[in-house]
Amino acid sequence: MITGGVEDEEKWLAAGITGLQQNAFYMHRALDSNNLKDALKYSAQMLSELRTSKLSPHKYYELYMRAFDELRKLEIFFREETTRGCSIVELYELVQHAGNILPRLYLLCTVGSVYIKSKEAPAKDILKDLVEMCRGIQHPLRGLFLRSYLSQVSRDKLPDLGSEYEGDADTVMDAVEFVLQNFTEMNKLWVRMQHQGPARDKEKREKERSELRDLVGKNLHVLGQIEGVDLDMYKEIVLPRVLEQVVNCKDELAQCYLMDCIIQVFPDEYHLQTLETLLGACPQLQPLVDIKTVLSGLMERLSNYAASSAEVLPEFFRVEAFAKLNNAIGKVIEAQDDMPIAAVVTLYASLLTFTLHVHPDRLDYVDQILGACEKKLSGKGKLKDTKATKQIVALLSAPLEKYKDIDTALKLSNYPCVMEYLDDATNKEMANIIVQNIMKNKTCISTAEKVEALFGLMKGLIRDLDETLHDELDEEDFQEEQNSVARLIQMLHNDDPEKMLEIICTVKKHILTGGPKRIPFTVPPLVFNALKLVRQLQSQDDNGADEEVSATPKKIFQMLNQTIEVLSNVPAAELALRLYLQCAEAANDCDLEPVAYEFFTQAYILYEEEISDSRAQVTAIHLIIGTLQRMHVFGVENRDALTHKATGYSAKLLKKPDQCRAVYACSHLFWVEDQDNIKDGERVLLCLKRALRIANAAQQMSNATRGSSGSVILFIEILNKYLYFFEKGVSEITVASIQSLIELITTEMHSDNTTSDPAADAFFASTLRYIQFQKDKGGAVGEKYEAIKS
Repeated sequence: MITGGVEDEEKWLAAGITGLQQNAFYMHRALDSNNLKDALKYSAQMLSELRTSKLSPHKYYELYMRAFDELRKLEIFFREETTRGCSIVELYELVQHAGNILPRLYLLCTVGSVYIKSKEAPAKDILKDLVEMCRGIQHPLRGLFLRSYLSQVSRDKLPDLGSEYEGDADTVMDAVEFVLQNFTEMNKLWVRMQHQGPARDKEKREKERSELRDLVGKNLHVLGQIEGVDLDMYKEIVLPRVLEQVVNCKDELAQCYLMDCIIQVFPDEYHLQTLETLLGACPQLQPLVDIKTVLSGLMERLSNYAASSAEVLPEFFRVEAFAKLNNAIGKVIEAQDDMPIAAVVTLYASLLTFTLHVHPDRLDYVDQILGACEKKLSGKGKLKDTKATKQIVALLSAPLEKYKDIDTALKLSNYPCVMEYLDDATNKEMANIIVQNIMKNKTCISTAEKVEALFGLMKGLIRDLDETLHDELDEEDFQEEQNSVARLIQMLHNDDPEKMLEIICTVKKHILTGGPKRIPFTVPPLVFNALKLVRQLQSQDDNGADEEVSATPKKIFQMLNQTIEVLSNVPAAELALRLYLQCAEAANDCDLEPVAYEFFTQAYILYEEEISDSRAQVTAIHLIIGTLQRMHVFGVENRDALTHKATGYSAKLLKKPDQCRAVYACSHLFWVEDQDNIKDGERVLLCLKRALRIANAAQQMSNATRGSSGSVILFIEILNKYLYFFEKGVSEITVASIQSLIELITTEMHSDNTTSDPAADAFFASTLRYIQFQKDKGGAVGEKYEAIKS
């Protein structure tokens, strides 16, 4: 093919179109005057423009389409001529006198179309004549477009079953023969194109050939639409003939495209019944053919067919579709040693999808596919190829999506083996998919063995596989994935305490390898899961329990102590302190005084040694006071020691207001309503007086530094504590002490030095209203409050 620059090609196309239009004009004039001789002369000259060798396929197509439009008009004229008495047979002879073969054959096809429509001769004879005569054009590009024209004008005139051109009983075979012959010749011309021109233009020619592939493929589309092609004919004639042409052409582009065409245009049930034949052709294809795409397309079609109706599944079993596909994939992979690993995994992923649709109950098939894939991956190390890792993720995700149950995936022995080949980032991505699947389907993992297997799959989330990875991970994403792990830990459950403890110990073993950034996320849910188990065991008498049984509260607390200790060394002191207090409260409910005391001791050590931030100290001391107030298990000595420490910490807080609030909160440690042995009014009063002194000192300090006394809010808060204990019957809290505190607040509020504070004013007014409300109640309560002058 002669090629030139883009500009030259545009000129040649323009010249061709001009010549075509000029002759078309004269052809129209002759048609209008019913001058058949001139019409044929100018139409032949018009079609001579298609004899050019200077245009690329893309430009030639433009020229061809203009000629095609004119030929349609000529065909209408020929049809009208026959109605006016002109013999179609004579017309068929007449057009064959055109000087050049290409215009002659275009005119012959046009008249042949009218000849078939007239039914003056059997369609099969005319079609056979036309398809044979077209052999006269052996130039690849011109021949392809000529045969494409023949296919187009004849497709609605084939002697098909039920067609008006059917004729004899055997004519479906004639239609098939015609299309097959045209297809075979077109394919030969298409393949021959690659040898036209210098070797340096090979890449350009392949691109041009690719643009022309639909011209060849349309023949297979026509074959697929012939009604008379039943399964037997397809199996015995059509498929073998087409595959013979595909294999024999030995051209990568043609083979890949035509195999895909076969899969797309013929019915699914035909593919199922001829699977062996179709798959048998695959190993015979050229090594460079993208066989992965071909087989994946076939398996996708069959998967969708299987999913469309349960009624078709027995047919899949009868033809042993899985065994045939599995065998074919094995042969193809074996035959192509240099097949990219991404292509190998894609094939196995497609086979797995097919298997999950057709044999969802056959886990052994699924595991077999994973095993074959793992065998092919062996020795490759961690995969760096992004396409391959994406395909492995698709492969491993398929069983999860199908079964919606990680339990099933955990039964697949080769599942973790394949996952090992993922690079660290993708391993983590796959672990995330697994966790999200469990969350979505609310799957309960109920044995230590399953937890062990699951956490083996999730190791990318539980510990750093690659130290450099974390730096690249967005902090928000990291927190989100760790929160997912935490939620997963909360979902692990077994009603049997022994088995539940095994699960907890297994989780502990894994999460403690997580490093300082992960442990603060994963230890708390583990602790609370263990405490849930303690509550479950609470009703059992620990002393009477069999010492051989491991699931006792005492042993669980020992394990928790060790776990939280790891957290406190991270360091995450504030979180560890909270967990120690939670454990202390649980030990209190189990009447385990030494255990509860140990947890408090650990919390105090953390407070003293690790918590230095003043705001964190305030939060911690209030947590300690609140927890200690609820404890009933301690004897006098232990309680005094812990209470003494708590009040000492309160008085040593950095800011005076914080000191004051912590100290008056400590008053609750000496008066607990439901415990008769903890009712010490003197020490309650002592705490409140101490709080008053600190509040007073805060006022004086404010006066000294700012020139104003600041808010009286602390005094009002202490007044409310006085009222609380007064109401509870603490005899040491007298009307006089309340009265003097009210007067002190009133005086301070009206002092010139006091800063105005609307919140304090509202709080005090509300407190006085409460006193009045109690007075108005009457009875013993009203009498008690009556003496307070507000």
